[in-house]
Amino acid sequence: MVGIVTAMRVEARCITTRHLPLGKMVNLGESTAIWLCGMGEEAARSAATGLQVGGATTLISFGIAGALDPILRPGDLVLPESIYTGHSLPVSLALRDRVQQRLPSYLRVIGGKLATSQKVLTSLVEKRELAESTGACAVDLESGAVAEVAANAGIPFLAIRAIADPMEFSPPSALLNAVHPDGSTNLARILSLLLQRSVTLSTLLRLATGLRTARTTLSTVVLHAGIELGIQPNHATTKYQIDKK
Repeated sequence: MVGIVTAMRVEARCITTRHLPLGKMVNLGESTAIWLCGMGEEAARSAATGLQVGGATTLISFGIAGALDPILRPGDLVLPESIYTGHSLPVSLALRDRVQQRLPSYLRVIGGKLATSQKVLTSLVEKRELAESTGACAVDLESGAVAEVAANAGIPFLAIRAIADPMEFSPPSALLNAVHPDGSTNLARILSLLLQRSVTLSTLLRLATGLRTARTTLSTVVLHAGIELGIQPNHATTKYQIDKK
């Protein structure tokens, strides 16, 4: 069984239209289970452990990432060859290759190294420092914990991450308090930030556009390579749903 860890609801909806409970394993047919864990390393580790104990023999970290390389743009797909958490953790290159072979040629796919951060990076300086210290091309919050659980269990692991924010643009730190663990937003808090001019409307629109572009990429992966993730057609996102996102 494939166990998929996803932090945010907007990521999970690229896999299934079901409303998922936070912090619980949900079976998608006989060969796949998904766990919506909320953002962060500890939540992801708990999800990966729960999936492995629940019978998962492969673990997937699925969602968005931030660019650490200036050539990466929103919508680019990162299928890393290793995960960096202070030390290198392996990725199943065989599974990675099978997924990539099923993807349409118009998707831009990047390999290399994916770094894990314990916090959301909110500036170019932070991203540049992490890039220089790790050699990674992208960063997320959860993949390192999932990769660690997989490595300790001796089972295959793969990260599937679409770029949402380029290197030169990051979510402002003021916005972080307006985001719930599952990625949903506190609209009243966002309105307050706009009124206080702590966040600009143009920033919110740019963030939304990047996220939408990343989600389109993730949905495309599920549509074309879902079979490699154990996702059955009745759960996979359709082309119509991709176009509507």
